[in-house]
Amino acid sequence: MTSPGTTPGTAPGTPPVLGIIGGSGVYDVDGLENKRWERVASPFGMPSDELLFGELDGQKLVFLPRHGRGHRVPPSELNFRANIDALKRAGVTEIVSVSAVGSLREELPPGTFVVVDQFVDRTFARVKSFFTTGLVAHVALGHPVCGRLGDAVEASLRELDVPHRRGGTYLVMEGPQFSTQAESNLYRSWGCDVIGMTNMPEAKLAREAEMCYATVAMVTDYDCWHPDHEHVTVDAVIKVLLGNADRARSLVRSLAPRLRHREGACPHGCHTALDHAIITAPGMRDPEVVAKLDAVAGRVLGGG
Repeated sequence: MTSPGTTPGTAPGTPPVLGIIGGSGVYDVDGLENKRWERVASPFGMPSDELLFGELDGQKLVFLPRHGRGHRVPPSELNFRANIDALKRAGVTEIVSVSAVGSLREELPPGTFVVVDQFVDRTFARVKSFFTTGLVAHVALGHPVCGRLGDAVEASLRELDVPHRRGGTYLVMEGPQFSTQAESNLYRSWGCDVIGMTNMPEAKLAREAEMCYATVAMVTDYDCWHPDHEHVTVDAVIKVLLGNADRARSLVRSLAPRLRHREGACPHGCHTALDHAIITAPGMRDPEVVAKLDAVAGRVLGGG
């Protein structure tokens, strides 16, 4: 357990550790050294898969297959808490989520990468917090992604000449079915830009775990609002998916050295999100809940 006032990986002079959450195609990055798969246990259950540890140009990376290798776990059954907790235990300090999405905007065609800055959470069958009866906390989520990470992602996409847009709202639906046309048009009327099934409560839990978080939403096709949606073939979608995976690997390759030189905690407050979040009085905290949160909230809980 960490002592109050310290966070692994955020103390001055401590190199950051970059976590990547996404599909299996993202992990075959050229130049990744010292690779090893390792199971990281979590008190919140089993993560989606083992974690892949490695180094890229001296930057430590940890990869998590969100749905498990072979895409075994559907969105509603992902153990988001175990995934984020395991990454925290592995020393990860910043997370980049790479996610396939549908487009809700004509100007965001397949193949576009969107550096998301907002979410609308429409999920309903998922546990969304590490905190529960016996230890209550409320973190700020007005700005749910890290602007510093977003800057780095945007710079890499520009360098790679990948079609992209900085800023956009990601509507997270429950799934596993896709939306109806009425729902798709409703989400467009709300000002949402892309739609997917995976980034909530992932982003919320990353904030509770005091980790920087950014989403790279990779458009595979237009959602069903689009008049050409019904004419899209499986072959066309697979072609876009493969192209997006190639670009995602290049993004990781470019991004890693950009994040190597952070000193101290994130200036956007990601690494200190729990400073004023815990409401339950120290004497009333459930010791069992405190023990489960040794990685997520050990910095502020100290000895409980």
